Amino acid sequence: MVSMLNAGALRPTSAAARLLGALTILLVAAGLSGCGSINRVPTLEEQAKSSWSEVQNQYQRRADLIPNLVETVKGYAQQEKDVLIGVTEARAKASSVKVDASTVSDPQKFKEFQDAQNQLSGALGRLLVTVEKYPDLKSNQNFLALQSQLEGTENRIAVARRDYIGAVQAYNTELRTIPGRWIAAILYPEAKPMETFSATPNADRPPNVKF
Repeated sequence: MVSMLNAGALRPTSAAARLLGALTILLVAAGLSGCGSINRVPTLEEQAKSSWSEVQNQYQRRADLIPNLVETVKGYAQQEKDVLIGVTEARAKASSVKVDASTVSDPQKFKEFQDAQNQLSGALGRLLVTVEKYPDLKSNQNFLALQSQLEGTENRIAVARRDYIGAVQAYNTELRTIPGRWIAAILYPEAKPMETFSATPNADRPPNVKF
């Protein structure tokens, strides 16, 4: 009986085992701090957030161009009412869907943002195709300037999305691999994987629209 009690006393409890495991991880994390591994999670997170800010910046730049574009087209093609309304409404919807750095890990909100931006891209594409029917509009200097700015913005959006995807891949990989997963569990429990853009046809380049 005594030997059984002694054996039970020597057997570590589950709480003690968890504490021992946590201490082991902390010791490993402390050993890694000298080479910078302990700071990789927050560093990569901040890089991904910064990349997301640039994506938003470029989408906002596109949104800012659209009112002038619509007004210029309207001056030459008022009969294209449905197309113009479609662009205006798509812009309003895209501008209303906000995903900031604190909610970029929310799959539903991120999908809403991407869907809204894709709808705006489609509406813009239909508008630019409509322009083909109006030679005077295609030669208008204001329209040509807007066209150039829009093309440049589409290129910047593609680059910003690419950089964001790369930054998120590095961050999410750190959270899912060792020792990053251990370090995050102990020191950065609030760190969550971030969402990224799903693959869409021709997402890596602007629409091929000829004027």
